Amino acid sequence: MLFAARIALCAFAAVVGACVFSFGNVLVYRVPRGMDFVRGRSACPSCGHDLAARDLVPVFSWLALHGRCRYCGAPIAARYTVVELVGAVCGVVSVAVWGAAPQAAVGFAFLFMLTVIALIDADTQTIPNGTVVAVAVVGLAGLAWPLADATLVDRAIGVVAVSVPLFILAVATGGFGGGDVKLMAAVGLMLGWRLTVLAFFLGVVAGGVYAVWLLARKRVKRTDAIAFGPFLCGGTAIAVLCGEPLIAGYLSLFGLA
Repeated sequence: MLFAARIALCAFAAVVGACVFSFGNVLVYRVPRGMDFVRGRSACPSCGHDLAARDLVPVFSWLALHGRCRYCGAPIAARYTVVELVGAVCGVVSVAVWGAAPQAAVGFAFLFMLTVIALIDADTQTIPNGTVVAVAVVGLAGLAWPLADATLVDRAIGVVAVSVPLFILAVATGGFGGGDVKLMAAVGLMLGWRLTVLAFFLGVVAGGVYAVWLLARKRVKRTDAIAFGPFLCGGTAIAVLCGEPLIAGYLSLFGLA
C-alpha cells in the first residue's frame, strides 16, 4: 500500500508539474513582450488561431498533432514539450527530495521560476524584475518551510554574499547584467550564503566552459555577450537539490568535514 501511494503521489506530481510548466511556456513568451499572461487565450504564433483545450494538453497534444498546428500545419517548437517534460521531472524530484510536505511545493515553485528565468534570459538576454520578485517571494515562503539548513543570519549574508561582488564586477567590467545581480540576491534569501556561493561557482564553471566551446567553434567573438542567467539558474538548481552533499564531499577532501 505504501509503495502504491508513493507511485500515485509521483504520478500526481508529474501531471501537476507538466501543467504548471506549460503555463511557464506562456510566461516565457509573453512576459518579455509585455503581454498579459493571465488573460487571453493561447494562440498559434504562426496563424494566430485560438487554441482549443484539446490542443493544450501537456506533451500529449504535441505528440498527437505530430508537432504541427492543427489549423495551419506550421511546426510547433519541440521546446514547449521539452519544458513540460522538465516540469514533470521537477514535480517528481520535488516530492522525492522533500516528501509530501509544504517544502515540496516551495521547492517546486523555486525550480519553476529558475526555469522561467533561464529561458527568458536565453531568449532575450534579460531577466525581468517581476521574475526576480517572484523568486524573492518564494524565498520568503522558504522562511516558513525551509529548503536548506540556513539561519536568518545565513540568509541575510546570502543576499549580499554574491550579489554585491557581482554588482562591483558588473560596474567595473560590464561582464554581468543587473538581472544577474538581483537574481543572486533573491537566491541568497532562499538558500543562505553557503549554497548561494556554491550555486554561483557552478554557474561560473558551466558558463565558462560553454563560452570557451563557443569561441573554439567560432560561433561568437570575444566581445560578444552571452546570457549568463541560465547557468546561474542551473547552478542554483543543483545547489538546492544536492548542494550540502557536494559541499561536505569537497570539505572531506581536506579533512574539514
